[in-house]
Amino acid sequence: MEYHTWKEKTEEGTQMYRAGYHASRWTLEHMPKVGRALKENVDWQPVEFTREHWETLRDILWRKYQRKRGSWRIIEEIDKLLEDDEQS
Repeated sequence: MEYHTWKEKTEEGTQMYRAGYHASRWTLEHMPKVGRALKENVDWQPVEFTREHWETLRDILWRKYQRKRGSWRIIEEIDKLLEDDEQS
């Protein structure tokens, strides 16, 4: 499984997001940002993807691709998902 993580500031505090890619399927999880001492006590909770999540993930993957750390194929798949979402 390949994971990509990022953090977002929300009204509830900073949230950590983790998108996992395995067998052509994406999963998204989140947890509140905590210190290292508490990290083991907090579990990742599943979340449904929103358009904003897809756009953020695409931006992260694009930056990885520019550093030769990511695959163009995955970016194309996300672009297709975003395009299909616009047409719906």
